[in-house]
Amino acid sequence: MFTGIIEKMGKVVSVDQLGTGKVFWVESPLAEELRIDQSLSHNGICLTVEEINSGCHRVTAILETLEKTNCGNWKTGSKVNLERCLLAGGRFDGHMVQGHVDSTGNCISRVDNNGSWLYRFSFPEKFAPLLIEKGSIAVNGISLTCFDVDKSSFSVAIIPYTFQHTNLNEVGPGDSVNLEFDLLGKYLLRKWSLDSEKDAQ
Repeated sequence: MFTGIIEKMGKVVSVDQLGTGKVFWVESPLAEELRIDQSLSHNGICLTVEEINSGCHRVTAILETLEKTNCGNWKTGSKVNLERCLLAGGRFDGHMVQGHVDSTGNCISRVDNNGSWLYRFSFPEKFAPLLIEKGSIAVNGISLTCFDVDKSSFSVAIIPYTFQHTNLNEVGPGDSVNLEFDLLGKYLLRKWSLDSEKDAQ
């Protein structure tokens, strides 16, 4: 479990094909604090640390992950948002993020408001029931509050700290981002669906 509060940015230093998957080596200030078999969020994707060496760690993304997230687009030099899993008793500053990306979205626009940045992202319409005005969403693993929500897009406002300390500063119109919708909304939608099926019987 994560909270969507990014700790550090990492940089992809190598990408290798492994069958239908890809192996990434990521350089970051967190590398020496990691351990083998640890869960680590990369742009909101929960990946397992497999090896640590010289300030870098290695992870593998299988075909399912490559198809449902933006990590298939990573190349040498790509910056990724990193967050270690929440410790029991830790401070919960964002919202509940599983590291299970639901879909990718596309940046529609980015506006510099002289002290903040306004982004608008599109998403597949089938996920519309999971987004509410002023609700939580994880964008590239970052816990954000969405507004101006419609059936296929939403906006977020970014403060200078978040802009400077995450890879959103490299995201512009046309770029793909990872989206994870609010876990509580998923459970509520599932319960409503089951209750509706029961009432229909």
